[in-house]
Amino acid sequence: MNTYVCRYCRQPSDPNSPTCPLCGAPVDIRSSVSDSGWVAQPPIKDMARLQFGQSHCQIAGTTVPVAEFNLAPNDWIYFSHHTMLWSEPATKLANMPMRGAWSRTMAGMPLMMLEARGPGRVGLSDNHAGEVVALPLHHGQQMWVREHRFLTATGNIGYSWHPTDVWYQTGDGDERETHYPMGQFGDVFAAHDAPGLLLLHSPGNTFIRDLQPGQNLLIQPSSLLYRDVSVRAHLHLEYPRNMGFAFWNTRWSYRSIFLRLIGPGRVAVQSVYSPPEYTEMIQNHSYATRHHW
Repeated sequence: MNTYVCRYCRQPSDPNSPTCPLCGAPVDIRSSVSDSGWVAQPPIKDMARLQFGQSHCQIAGTTVPVAEFNLAPNDWIYFSHHTMLWSEPATKLANMPMRGAWSRTMAGMPLMMLEARGPGRVGLSDNHAGEVVALPLHHGQQMWVREHRFLTATGNIGYSWHPTDVWYQTGDGDERETHYPMGQFGDVFAAHDAPGLLLLHSPGNTFIRDLQPGQNLLIQPSSLLYRDVSVRAHLHLEYPRNMGFAFWNTRWSYRSIFLRLIGPGRVAVQSVYSPPEYTEMIQNHSYATRHHW
């Protein structure tokens, strides 16, 4: 069988199939690349099948997609409890032990993870409009994912979560407030022992790009969907010299907040994001680069 490397999941695939069996991307679609180098991730076609192990996942719907799993014996997945849409009685459900429950609760992260083990079927949905993004991970590959974007992963993918270390503080004394423009924590998924499948839910459209060593760019912090762990990220502050009508402020309080990404590695952004709200003057922050103009 002839093989080709899928331009979206970067895995060897079958060119005779209408969609990549690993990530669901259409095989016969022309790559859509902007002048700046961003590749538009095509949405997974309705009823496309993804294969993993002896099991498969079918993506049903387009506006609010549902991931329907047919799990073979000894195959299993894990997911946040609120994303389960339905399950057959034959599917074995159980709690997945999680560390740091108190910190997760305070950070607004899912507290309860469920395991679904085959044989049986289960359907998952993130309950709002967007796209399902499939990331097949090969042996030894790790991926950082923004919090609240995880949908599910196969049991052979390890999961951990870590502080983003991207923050800034405003206010004084007891009124000091810490802001996390890209979330307080991020999820890290790793295929330690064998290849696996990771599914994310992306609001809006998804765009991917490969950064060369040392290449960097600025993005809205909350637009980051995922990145290779080799890609570094830190705060970047822009201070315009022209303050418009804000004549009562100093140039140190009128600013824009971005995230600087530094290659090498793959990054993905979503077109739906929440820009950082305007706050008072920044008193302290994590490592950041600055630009005054």
